[in-house]
Amino acid sequence: MAKRRRRKALPQGLFDAQVTALSHDGRGIAHLDGKVTFIDGALVDEKVRFEYSFQRKQFDEGLAVEIENPSPDRVQPPCEHANLCGGCSLQHMNSKAQIQLKQDTLIQQFKHIAGLDLKEVFPPLSAGTTGYRRKARLGVKHVEKKGKVLVGFREKRNNFLADINACEVLVPEVGHRLDKLAELIINLEAKNQIPQIEIAKGDDEVCALVFRHLQVLSDEDLEKIKSFCREHQFHLYLQAKGPESVVRVALDGDEGSEMRLYYDLPQWGLRYAFHPNDFTQVNGEMNRLMINRVMELMAPESRDTILDLFCGLGNFSLPLAKHCGTLIGVEGSEEMVRRAEENAATNGIDNARFHALNLEQDLNALKANSASWVNVPFNKMLIDPPRSGALSVVENIHLFNKLQLLVYVSCNPATLARDAAVLLKKGFRLQGAGIMDMFPHTNHVESLAVFVKGK
Repeated sequence: MAKRRRRKALPQGLFDAQVTALSHDGRGIAHLDGKVTFIDGALVDEKVRFEYSFQRKQFDEGLAVEIENPSPDRVQPPCEHANLCGGCSLQHMNSKAQIQLKQDTLIQQFKHIAGLDLKEVFPPLSAGTTGYRRKARLGVKHVEKKGKVLVGFREKRNNFLADINACEVLVPEVGHRLDKLAELIINLEAKNQIPQIEIAKGDDEVCALVFRHLQVLSDEDLEKIKSFCREHQFHLYLQAKGPESVVRVALDGDEGSEMRLYYDLPQWGLRYAFHPNDFTQVNGEMNRLMINRVMELMAPESRDTILDLFCGLGNFSLPLAKHCGTLIGVEGSEEMVRRAEENAATNGIDNARFHALNLEQDLNALKANSASWVNVPFNKMLIDPPRSGALSVVENIHLFNKLQLLVYVSCNPATLARDAAVLLKKGFRLQGAGIMDMFPHTNHVESLAVFVKGK
């Protein structure tokens, strides 16, 4: 058996550094003895004293401990755990500077990956910066040596759960009750058998907690969890195995045991039902702004035939369908397709059809079937893929030979830029792009780009 190499001991103490730039993930960049060092918590033009956290052959990593000349962009973090918790990385930077960093990242990715100069940058979309996160998976760990249970996110750049008692980006119903959740779990017989809690919240006051448990809960434990959820007005779900095992637990005073939460798009007269484990946007206010921008850019009309790829539960599909002639949505998950169909029916939308298909596969095989949705003469398309992007779709974009407009919503500017380069080779041009601050205080970049057919 090969021996594992022993990690070299890190230099001890504090070291001086002058920060000259920021990396895409918001870390300060300094050069010490000709070697790049990425420093968490440091901003451009600041002189800092830092401690090493990791060393590699190509670069080092560190954490700012003292700031000698603070940047004008530096602010007091809204959360007392900002330096420890890995849930956020940019709380020390004001919101305007965070948005500029994300916009610069988008522009640089287009330049470096696609060789494109982004000439039209859409005004950034932004909303509230605290209490916005409606969906999250919280880690749970009973640490016997500390005599306590930890509930929350992992520490910065390691796998240990952060020792925190509150979170300012989560919805307050949960973010301000992490200590109470920890107190609940440490008093359970199964305190070592609950590895995570998922949270989900809609537009109303209802917030759901999904407790993942590795063993059958005793009657006493179940009653303690139910009592906690009654007291704090949570909906309770239990998950014994995979996502298909999630069940709603009826509580006294519950109106039935429906497995749904809701969010609304008042401007478009729509209401969506969703299961707590369904994919939905974490930031409800930003989701509405994003949909409004998509509607503005796509300008759906009754003569339009629109294709919505990676459509999920119909987040974009339904408002588009209300204003176009025909809409077809395609999604990899059969469960989400059923949810889209349910939401279309509930909202009285009868011109939308949905299909389940793995969109990473080669679409050419579908072309031979004259009845396939691929052969519908779409003139507009929306795609909202996962972080891996939509490479198979854009490589086969020639299948949609009537297509004139494509709006691409992305959660990864690198794969967006990669796919943009392919679209340019396929006869499209980039009309413009911009960012949406879906995850304030993090380095996550949500963006949107518009492509039109022709040079």
